[in-house]
Amino acid sequence: MTDRVRVWDGFVRLFHWSLVGLIAGTWLTADGPKLWHEGMGYAVVGLIAARLVWGFVGPRHARFGDFVRGPRAVLDYLRALRAGREPRYLGHNPAGGAMIVALLMAVSGTALTGWLQTTDAFWGSEVMEEVHEALATLILVLAGLHVAGVVVESLRHRENLVLSMLTGTKRPLAATDRP
Repeated sequence: MTDRVRVWDGFVRLFHWSLVGLIAGTWLTADGPKLWHEGMGYAVVGLIAARLVWGFVGPRHARFGDFVRGPRAVLDYLRALRAGREPRYLGHNPAGGAMIVALLMAVSGTALTGWLQTTDAFWGSEVMEEVHEALATLILVLAGLHVAGVVVESLRHRENLVLSMLTGTKRPLAATDRP
């Protein structure tokens, strides 16, 4: 099928891949040039702030109201996935929405604890450093789960979701899909 529908706008795609690159960069510079590590951390904060705004004013599938669901919807979706009868969504499915929220929280917490270590109150705090490192590790765990979810959904629905985050398009909805 050659028909494609625009789903992910340019900002969402730029945000996604920029965040991936910046998080990789902060990991690579964790023990390296402090200026680079902190600079990328501040860039992450700027991206997160812009994404939070975009989550309220951006196009339909960028808005939090389109993909953030309650725990019941997420669990229902995961049960349907386990049974092999989960619906395909044009935007993020409920589990994907929950992962976005979890990643945004983990990344924000990591950035916050990193910044706190530059303040007088937490300069040299081993506890704050450990919390920062634990949250950074949580980002890796969540990112791994995110990639696994993308692979599973791509295979289950025969759609390359990585390519869709590059091009911004997906195939149109079928009768059994969700908008």
